[in-house]
This record gives sequence, structure tokens and C-alpha cells, in this order.
Amino acid sequence: MRIGFGLELRQQQKQLLAPRMIQSMEILQLPILELQERIEKELQENPILEMREEDPDLPEEPVEREDSDAPTMEEKTLVVNEKDDNNVADFERMAELDSQVPEYFDDSPRVSSGRMEEDSDRKHDAMSNVASRSESLHEHLEGQLGELDLDEELRQMCERIITSLDTNGYLAASVEDLLPPDADPKQIELAHKALAMVQKLEPAGVGARDLRECLLLQLTPRMRMYEEIKTLVEGHLEDLRDNRLPHIQKKTHYSIETIHEAWDEMRKLHPKPGSEFNVGFVPTVKPDVLVDRDENGEWRVQLEDGRTPSLRISEYYRSRLMSEDATVDEKNFIKRKINSAQWLIESIEQRRSTLLRVTQAILERQKRFLEEGPESLEPLRMAEVAEKVGVHVTTVSRAVDDKWMQTPRGLFALRKFFIGGTLNDDGEEVAWDAIRVKLQEIVEKEDKKNPLSDDDLVALLKNTGLNVARRTVTKYRQKMNIPSSRHRRDWTT
Repeated sequence: MRIGFGLELRQQQKQLLAPRMIQSMEILQLPILELQERIEKELQENPILEMREEDPDLPEEPVEREDSDAPTMEEKTLVVNEKDDNNVADFERMAELDSQVPEYFDDSPRVSSGRMEEDSDRKHDAMSNVASRSESLHEHLEGQLGELDLDEELRQMCERIITSLDTNGYLAASVEDLLPPDADPKQIELAHKALAMVQKLEPAGVGARDLRECLLLQLTPRMRMYEEIKTLVEGHLEDLRDNRLPHIQKKTHYSIETIHEAWDEMRKLHPKPGSEFNVGFVPTVKPDVLVDRDENGEWRVQLEDGRTPSLRISEYYRSRLMSEDATVDEKNFIKRKINSAQWLIESIEQRRSTLLRVTQAILERQKRFLEEGPESLEPLRMAEVAEKVGVHVTTVSRAVDDKWMQTPRGLFALRKFFIGGTLNDDGEEVAWDAIRVKLQEIVEKEDKKNPLSDDDLVALLKNTGLNVARRTVTKYRQKMNIPSSRHRRDWTT
């Protein structure tokens, strides 16, 4: 290995992304709620940015934008030149800002104090309406435990068992695993007594070590068909899982109808009693685009950004930049913040333009979906939309990422409209979603006493002109939670 100093000429290719391009991609990828949060953050951090005050009496409506001639990021000019040339060009360009970019710089009044208070009240109300953290399973059980008159040693053992339960309310470990290795018989007896105590708490079935014990803990003699259900739970859970009802009939001498009836009653029991306490945070989904028909019956796309603040650059700081008494540090600070502000404004406009054009391209291809339903979804790839819009495929991917479209048929993720397909007998492409809809329709109409096998499903799909491999049918059937033919069979006579 040679180690030394020297000069070396090396040719390399590197791709460097300008900071404004990175910011543009980040803004494009944000859904509408996160974009609003980002704007709020920038308004707090950048004093140059201001929010245009809109007329509060006007209704807030989706904004429809025509953007076919919208300038690209590269066609726009920076407000401030970053070269170290004594900033002569900067001051000349700043003097002409009003004529160059009138939509950014105007003399409209700043946001009134009343409007600021109104916005503050709206945010306070929103925070007040946020759901509080729900009670956990452990808290629920410990609350019940506190109401019981137990000696301290037994109480501590019960608490140890409660803290060892999983999120479904099961005790995954054995009772002995909760004790020290040298535990004496008295301690083991105490642990079993504590487990029995925990299993009497609500919800019923908590503290079980397996499904069978969980269901048995929920049974009471007052229940309808108590004896039949107890027999099925104690000895035939696996047979029920595999739909082996004739085998159960032979062992228990129950009729198929009785087994079905007891099975229906058993389904009222909760196999995971602790899961009701596992309600996590459900994110709010807000559409980024709206699709509806205009007065002529044509489909139109509108951006749902009526509540997105409209931004402008502060007239005060623009004046300070031109002021003779402003220090060099102050001017440098203002110029940096102006650059940052304009980058943000341009990125937001670029996002609107790109999202609108991409959605329009999707809509042109998927009109039949809106008019006829999911079975009419057309195969569509991002590369096709990228070519039509005139952007890179990664731009399309960012534009549709975590974005939602509100349609007369419901709320859909934009990514749903990008789907592969296969060819039918006529040589036309058919989307996989259409095949899944047809598969579901066939299964729903089958004779449950003689359900269709996967080979039968392949043959029936072929009769409709859809050539699908058996393994594909099996994969889709499993993804759609459709049981196998054996599990779908109805044994009642």
C-alpha cells in the first residue's frame, strides 16, 4: 500500500441538487394538511413572510387554477443575487420588484389584529376538540384491582401479572416465569391465586394463556347453548377452524344445524378482549383535489386549498432593504430571508401546478371509473402520466404521494388509480382491480354446498375473457380474505 502526498487530476460526474430544488420536491410531496403546517411554521420563523388578508365574509371555496402556461422553477428569477459583487444588481432588481412580480409584492394592508385573534380562537378550538388519550388495558385493570380488599402480597402479585399481559389481554408467559427460580410452593400457590383473581376482572377473558382458555372464561351458564358452546371450545376449535363439521357431528352427536347455531353464538365472544383498549391515533384524511361535474356535465378538477394561507413578502422589510440607514448585517439578513420566502412561494405555486396537471391526466384516463364504478378502472402507469404532463416519473410519484381525491363515488388515494393489468381475449388491457371485482362477484354467487375451487375460478374468469393464472387467483383470493373452497362449504342440508 502506497501512502504519500501529490497532485492528481481526476474526472468525475456528480449530480448536485440546488437547495431550492430540494425544497420544491419536499413541498410537492406534502399533503394539504402538512402543507398548511409547513406554511404556519415558515410564517413564525421568517419575518419577511406575511399572510394576505382575505375578506372574511367571502366563502372559502376550492381554487381552480389554469396552469398550462405556468412558468417552471428554472424560468423564474431569484429576488436576490447570491454573488458577492457588492450587491449592486440586487438593489437595482429590488427597485423593480413591484413591476416584475406584482403577485408577491403589494401594498395591501397587513393582517388586522381582529383577524389574528379570530385565527387564534380557531386554533384553540381545534386543539380543544382533540380527543384525549384513551384508558389503557393496564390502567383499566389496575383501577378495578384498587377497589378490591386484598392483602399487600396478593395485590403486588396481581399487579405483576397485569403488567405482563400483552395488548390483547393474554398472559404469554407461564405463572412460574413470573416468579424467581427459587420460588417455594407457597409463592407458586399465591401466583395461581393472583391469576385467578385477574381473570375475574373485566373485560371477560383477560389473563388467559390461549384462545381456548380465553373463550371458556367468557362462558356463563346463563348463556344460550352454554353446554354446546363449551363442548365445541374444549375439544373442537381446530375442527371449526378447518370447517370439519361432519367430524364434529360424529364426535358430539350434535346435528349440523345445532353446530352452526352454537358456532354463531360462539362468535359473540371476544377472542382478543384487550384489543378494545388499543385504539390508536387515526390520522385525518383531507382531500387535496376535488372532482365533480360542471354545468355542462364534464368532469373537472379543483384544488382543495381554499384554507391554505396566501403569502406575500413584507412591504416593511422591502422598504428597510432600500433604506440608507440599514446596516450591512441587516440588509444581508433581509436578503437571505427574501430568498427563502420567494423559494417557498414558488415551491407552493409549483406544487399547485404539478398536482393539478397530474390529476387532470389521471382523470382523462379514468373517466369510466367515475361513471361506471371500480370494475371500469383502467390500467395506468406513472410513466404514462409523466410523459403526458412532461415531467419525470419521480415527480409524478411525489405529486400523488399521500394525496387524496374526493369524487362523487367517494374518497380515494391518488395512487389507487395507478395499477397494472393483463390482456383479455380481445387484446385489451384489463386492470387487476377489475379482475378482483369479478372474482368477488363469482364467489358470492357460487353454490355454497359445492363451492368453486381455484381451478374452477380460473375457468370461469376465462369464460368472461380474462386469462388469469391459478396462482394469481389464489394470491388475490387470499388478499381479499376469501377462504378456500373447503372453508367456504356449507354443510347444512
